[in-house]
Amino acid sequence: AEKLFLGQPTISAALNRLRALFNDPLFIRVGHRMEPTARAQEIIHHLSPALDAMSVALSLTREFDPASSDMTFRIGLSDDVEYSLLPPLLRAIRQEAPGVVIVIKQVNYWNVSELLMSGDITVGVCLTRELPANAKRKLLRSVKPMVVRADKSDTPMTLDEYCARPHVVVSHVANISSFADEWLDAIGRKRHAVLSVPQYSTLPALMAGTDLLCNLPDHLTQAMANTGMLFGEALPFITPNLELSMVWLSVMDTDPAERWLRKRLE
Repeated sequence: AEKLFLGQPTISAALNRLRALFNDPLFIRVGHRMEPTARAQEIIHHLSPALDAMSVALSLTREFDPASSDMTFRIGLSDDVEYSLLPPLLRAIRQEAPGVVIVIKQVNYWNVSELLMSGDITVGVCLTRELPANAKRKLLRSVKPMVVRADKSDTPMTLDEYCARPHVVVSHVANISSFADEWLDAIGRKRHAVLSVPQYSTLPALMAGTDLLCNLPDHLTQAMANTGMLFGEALPFITPNLELSMVWLSVMDTDPAERWLRKRLE
C-alpha cells in the first residue's frame, strides 16, 4: 500500500478480488512476512514483460537532472564494497548531485535477490549466485582473494605458515568457514579459524597486535592497508578469482535516474 500510495484497506480489497479471480490465495503468511504462492510466481513470470514495457513507456516521459534532483536512491552493497568502494563513489555523487539522498543497505549473495524483489533496493553490488528471471547483471570487476596480517613481514607467507596461524572469518551468517576452506580442502590442507565476525570494518582493531590472518578481496585489502594497521599479500596457494557484479531488475532498466546511478557504480 505504501509503495502504491494507497490505503491498506484498498489493497486488501484488491487482493481479495485477485484471489477470487485466480482461485488462489496468491500470498500466504510465513512468520512475519507475506510470501507469494507458486501460482503468484507463475503469474508474475508471465506479466513481467508487460510490466517492463510499461516501465519503458513511462520512463520516456521523465528526465533526470542530477544537479537539481532531490531523489532518494536505495543501494545494496556488500560490506567489503561499502568499506572500499563507497567513499570515492559518494564523493563523485555529492559533486554531481548534491541534493540526492543515498540509503545504503548491506547485501550479500544470499539476500540480494530478495531485497531487489521486495523493492528495498533498486540496485545491488556484491558477489551473486542465482538471480530472478527478470534481473540483470553486469560484471564490474574480477576479484582476487588475498590475505591480511597485522605483523608485517619482508618474506612471503608460506602455505605451512598460513595453515598453522589462527584465522578470522568474516561471515554475515555466523559461519566459521568460507571459500578458502573449500580451496584448501582441494589441495589436502586445512586452516584453523578461531573467530567469526559479521563485518570487515572491525578487523583493524581486532587483529592489531595479534598473529591472526584474514582473507579479503583485493580491493578491500588495499583499503585496509591504507590505514597502516594491516598488511596484505598474495595467498600462498592458487585460488579462482571471484566476480563482483552489479544487479538490478529489468523494470528499472530504462529509468533515467537509475541509469545515471548505475553508470556511477560501474
